[in-house]
Amino acid sequence: SGPPALSPREHAGGQTCLAPETAGSTCAEPQRRAGGCARHPATPEPRASPAPAPQPRRHRHKARPGREAAAPPSFSWGVLLLEPSLFWWSAEKNEKLLQFWETYILIMETLEGNQIHVIKPVLPKLNSLYEHAISGEKGCWLFHPSWHMCIYKRMFESENKTLTKEGILHFLELYETKHLPNPLGFSEVRILPGNPTCSQLMGACPPLGTRLQKFLATYVMLLPEEEKGSFLLKFIQKMTSRHWCAVPILFLSMALACIPACKVLGAEGLHALRDVLKCTMITHQILLRGAAQCYLLQATMHLTDVEKVSLPEVSSFLLSLRPEESLRRDTMLWMELCSWLQVNDRCFRKSVTSDFEHQETSSLCQYVCSLVGDYLKTPASERENCFMPDWFEAKLVATMILLAADVDGKSNIEWIELEAFLNPLLDVLMKLGSNAYIPTLKTDKSLQLLLKLLQTRSLKCSNTQDDRVLFFIWKSLMITVESILAFVLRRLTANELSTVGDLDRCDLYLALIPEIVNLCLQVSWKKVPSIKNFILSLTNASIHNLQEKNCEEEPKLKEQIKKVASMASLTAVCEIMDRKPEMHLESLPSVDALKRFISFSQFNEVLKKPSYIEENSSDEEATSQGWGKIVARYVHDQWICLRFILNSFPTLAQEYEETSEMALSTVERSRKILQSALEALTILPSDQVLPVFDCMKVLVPKLLDSSESLCIEAFDLAWKIVSSLSNTQLIFWSNLKAFVQFLFDSEVLAVAASAKGQAYAKIKEIIFKLIDMSTTKTGVFNVVLSHCCQSWIFSTVDERSALSNTFLNAGNYCELITEACVFGTVFRRDQRLIQDVHAFIENLGEKCAANVVTESANRDDHYVRVCAIKFLCLLDGSNILHKTFMEDIFIKLLDKDELVSRSRTRYYANSLQHRIKNRVWQTLLVLLPKLNQNFLCGSLDKVFQAGFGNNQASVKYFIEWIVILSLHKYPQFINKFWDCFCYDEEKLKTSICTFLSVLSHFDIILQNTSEKKPALKKALIVVLQWCFNHNFSVRLYALVALKKIWGMCRMLHVEEFEALTPVIESSLQQVENMHGTGNARRNWQRIQDHFFFATFHPLEDYNLETIFYTLPRLSELAEDEWISLSKFDRFTDIPFSPAFQWYHSRTELRDLKPSDWSQQDMGSNSAETDSQTEWTDVQKKIIPWKNSTPSLDLETVLQDRAAKLGKSNSRLIVVASLIDKPTNLGGLCRTSEIFGASALVVGSLHYIQDKQFQHLSVSAEQWLPLVEVKPSQLVDYLQQKKTEGYTIIGVEQTAKSFDLTEYCFPEKSLLLLGNEHEGIPANLIHHLDVCVEIPQQGIIRSLNVHVSGALLIWEYTRQQVIKQKQQK
Repeated sequence: SGPPALSPREHAGGQTCLAPETAGSTCAEPQRRAGGCARHPATPEPRASPAPAPQPRRHRHKARPGREAAAPPSFSWGVLLLEPSLFWWSAEKNEKLLQFWETYILIMETLEGNQIHVIKPVLPKLNSLYEHAISGEKGCWLFHPSWHMCIYKRMFESENKTLTKEGILHFLELYETKHLPNPLGFSEVRILPGNPTCSQLMGACPPLGTRLQKFLATYVMLLPEEEKGSFLLKFIQKMTSRHWCAVPILFLSMALACIPACKVLGAEGLHALRDVLKCTMITHQILLRGAAQCYLLQATMHLTDVEKVSLPEVSSFLLSLRPEESLRRDTMLWMELCSWLQVNDRCFRKSVTSDFEHQETSSLCQYVCSLVGDYLKTPASERENCFMPDWFEAKLVATMILLAADVDGKSNIEWIELEAFLNPLLDVLMKLGSNAYIPTLKTDKSLQLLLKLLQTRSLKCSNTQDDRVLFFIWKSLMITVESILAFVLRRLTANELSTVGDLDRCDLYLALIPEIVNLCLQVSWKKVPSIKNFILSLTNASIHNLQEKNCEEEPKLKEQIKKVASMASLTAVCEIMDRKPEMHLESLPSVDALKRFISFSQFNEVLKKPSYIEENSSDEEATSQGWGKIVARYVHDQWICLRFILNSFPTLAQEYEETSEMALSTVERSRKILQSALEALTILPSDQVLPVFDCMKVLVPKLLDSSESLCIEAFDLAWKIVSSLSNTQLIFWSNLKAFVQFLFDSEVLAVAASAKGQAYAKIKEIIFKLIDMSTTKTGVFNVVLSHCCQSWIFSTVDERSALSNTFLNAGNYCELITEACVFGTVFRRDQRLIQDVHAFIENLGEKCAANVVTESANRDDHYVRVCAIKFLCLLDGSNILHKTFMEDIFIKLLDKDELVSRSRTRYYANSLQHRIKNRVWQTLLVLLPKLNQNFLCGSLDKVFQAGFGNNQASVKYFIEWIVILSLHKYPQFINKFWDCFCYDEEKLKTSICTFLSVLSHFDIILQNTSEKKPALKKALIVVLQWCFNHNFSVRLYALVALKKIWGMCRMLHVEEFEALTPVIESSLQQVENMHGTGNARRNWQRIQDHFFFATFHPLEDYNLETIFYTLPRLSELAEDEWISLSKFDRFTDIPFSPAFQWYHSRTELRDLKPSDWSQQDMGSNSAETDSQTEWTDVQKKIIPWKNSTPSLDLETVLQDRAAKLGKSNSRLIVVASLIDKPTNLGGLCRTSEIFGASALVVGSLHYIQDKQFQHLSVSAEQWLPLVEVKPSQLVDYLQQKKTEGYTIIGVEQTAKSFDLTEYCFPEKSLLLLGNEHEGIPANLIHHLDVCVEIPQQGIIRSLNVHVSGALLIWEYTRQQVIKQKQQK
């Protein structure tokens, strides 16, 4: 991956240049320019020798140039492209060029390591390379860009993914931040695997995605016109060279779409883009897949040179886009495509097979007319027994007809062209009913095209008549309805379907029937009698065919195919009757016969495998392989018919029982069908069990009392099927939905709950299994909860149901709501990324057609909590059932919080335990206004007990908020609150700040109280005692509360407190005017500016946005815990209550940023700018054996320390705040004390209590001054010590570090030691005066930090002892 091969070339004038060796390139120009060649001009200097191409290897000495060489040449772009120079040397720019190579080698050496904390501070030095590599006056490269590419390649191929990401980000910024000449130097196309994993706000475009768009657009625009096409073609072809997951292919497609329009791609580019489209189909993320398709189509329209592509090539590309995911009528993308076709009409290259010989180009209308004509042409010889044609052509023709019609419709309202498109199809369809000799292939193709046109729906117009194009097409097709129905009836009932291949035709015919019914209902009801006659004849003929008995032992294939087609026909009739009740088909006489036939037919009847004597070999093979599928389809169709009968006629053929020989009671009949259903579940493939689930939903409630064990068996078997499909994306969700509708049917739940038997326990067991599954398969819980909430709150119980109130189920299965309120796992980074990108695409709205076309699956985990919260918001506190349910949920959530608090699992910020507790208190806050006084009186003690726990900040705020609102609404509870301050200090040490924070909003609490003075008196007494607490934080919170309460006292002119006035006011004034260099004044200001005390209003800010978005954001909860209001609006399964008002946070609170109030020390924020700052000194890890240092005879005789170097005389401060291991700190403490350091600075004084510290320090901490300075305060501390005259010395290997053996320590020295793993951070190296490193001769790269510190402490001591001797 290094630079190109070099070959020195001698030119006239004696100059040598180094250039990449290229085949056939010679310097054939005899002309001289200032003593050089035309391509490589030279200065008058007679001779020059090349500087050798430096290989990326480590060395510490400065590079020396050879003889002074020619000044940098000036090239035109064209010349530079022919033969660019690798690098040039100039005597005039000696220092700058040396600096380039030193920086280059430093970067390459640093990249050999994998420690990102060492590499990151070096990366800004890449920018300086470009400053030296470009000739400012001439605008050309002095160093071939391949030198830079070596660096990027090393970063791209690193095993450290963070380094790879940093490299990509830096590379993508090149053309955004720098004006680089000749972008071809970087045109080696490299498509890297991986995701844009930079952090981003939920719903925003990832930074890597944004930079990729800017980079590609800028880069392509800088390329010469003749190079753009070849570069983009290579780029797109590279995209097809690997399999992509959803996110990278989406952002690469988006970047292509953002390139400004330029006509550079021809047919080859179009084919490459079609190959990329195929890459998008691999992912299961439907929305992201659809979005990628949308952007690829936009890229095609922006980049394709229409004069180089033909309309057939364009239409073939368009067909690669899925209409259910991206390209569909009435979307903005479709309109954009129509405009593009209209603008470029008659500009497309003529197709090789075009009939329009005299024209160079072809128009869209001409192409579509010929397309339809060619499609319907079939060879005369092909008639019967041919396989169904592929659907590809029908989709292509239908799409192009609609596109051409929409393009034509913009300028022409006569529909002449559209009529011309449809006439060939109408001619064929009109002959279907009367002409029995039309080739089968022709009938198949015409009906396929007809079906595709009929299946087109308008997205914008709810009424088809408002869509002029569609209405014209449908109106034109009306004349063919009788002909089509006659043909379909003949084919389905007259024994014309005889082979396995004919079953595909059967599906085509049956798919047409509901579309023709819809056509007649939309356009003209005059054809409805024809449809009724057709259904009557089809039903009777199908029943007759199914009732025929086979005389022979082994049935023939033709007879069995006839039965399969007849059962499929009955299925189609049942589904039409179910979906189109306005047709009133139930009055037909054939419906009665259908009901009798289904009710008394044998369930799960399996068709025998036929004999194949009459069949040819190919049919026999096909039949043998596919017979299992045919039998499964036959059984599946039986259950669809039975589902229709059970739903439409619940008496289950009761009126026929007298005439039946096997007269059974309804319960017995139901039991028998349920047993058959269980049998069907065992024999049917998993993708065909949906109608069986639907039948079980009707049967189980009737049998739960009498046949509980059978129902439990049904639950188990159904769950087994669903759980086994969890890795099968295509059929899992439909099966899960059917399973949920069956198991969580209101009547099933109610009957199971009333008996409280094994079925009730089994349902609850399955609930927790589903919740467990949803932690690994996002979206499962969403399906369950959405169904239950809708069925519980919006009762749809019919008259026959025994269930009086579906909301009773909510109370019986309240675990669902409780678990939903706290649901959500901590996602892996890749899962979180997909959710974020989903949110980003959804936020684009109609701009991305995929949002309009794809059905929102609501599988985001947030929607579980959104659904539960919206459900709770709809509940009415005055409804006794709702009230009891909410109180039960409130208690259960408090218990869950207590359970989490007691668990031994580690509780840290943004851990799962923290998130669960946060979600608990968010839900409790939503429920609070709906609870009455009596219930709250009993529950408030539990809330106070929770306040005593050791909680994370966000949880504290919610607890405090609930306490404030409770006391505001019911001031009579204030005495319960005062009791919280009566506990001993041990219990209050972690929680007193919570209760003091409540008092800081005492004005809100007393708003509804008439007698405020007694409460204020009590509050003042309570707060004053905490103002004298030994803990500084407690004193701060107490002072904030005191300031609020004293302000209220002054407003009310409470005379009883006049004696306290001078003391309190002077105390508060003293706090306000606090002086000193410490943090006390700063922290007092910060706590007053904290959003909870300064901006937050417990009443005015009580709304959904504050609870679920603003407060979590301000309390620095992880971003995936912020639920925006848009998600509440987008989740439409559960509506908001019409009376619901509290939506948005106040602007003052919403506009706050965490940095506005965050209690962080100033030094911590400087880390944010690390990546932008080029540090003057950075860590540089050396290879020890490259730098052997001669050993020195050190004078190591130490005189008596007490006499010669007492502690009072030492000016050495050892700063160990970055060290976090007690063993290292203990050892340093001992060493510092022995050598008389004046102080040891540590990150926390708590380390002193650690047993490991004490074991190594052997009581040294008792004899050595220890100072606490937290890592975040180090910047301030170092600056302070500098002002006191200290030299800040870092113990670190850097590019400019001094050798310990050569460094002379000043008397006032401050020694900063680095962290055990990461050394000294870059932002602190920036504040050092000098870095000192210890010479090494071994193989191991570094010493233990205690040992390093001890060596430098000793060396300082040794030098000071020698100085003292010399002074004597």
